[in-house]
Amino acid sequence: VQLQASGGGLVQAGGSLRLSCAASGRTFSNSAMGWFRQAPGKEREFVAGISASEMTTYYVGSVKGRFTISRDNAKNTVYLQMNSLKPEDTAIYYCAGASRRLPGQRPYEYDYWGQGTQVTVSS
Repeated sequence: VQLQASGGGLVQAGGSLRLSCAASGRTFSNSAMGWFRQAPGKEREFVAGISASEMTTYYVGSVKGRFTISRDNAKNTVYLQMNSLKPEDTAIYYCAGASRRLPGQRPYEYDYWGQGTQVTVSS
């Protein structure tokens, strides 16, 4: 499975961005998906995860109420809608897929990764 993330960019604080992650392969609809981010000098951090069935979602506390993860299994795509962006959201954002139906919150729980897309929020 290959993942291609897109949608990053430069935005002012308070603005919005929507990240997309297109997946190839026939296993997407059976795979939990997640978004992680990594800021310079920091470890990769879980941001949000969604189950294969879309019924279960998880978020890191700092983005709850601002970010929404969703997926379209017909299009093999997972999204991350980011609203009310803050400078501390600046990072490279990675999408990831797991060979399981429920999302984990640790990088080792995911089996394949996209290349990352840069999100920069200016103050």
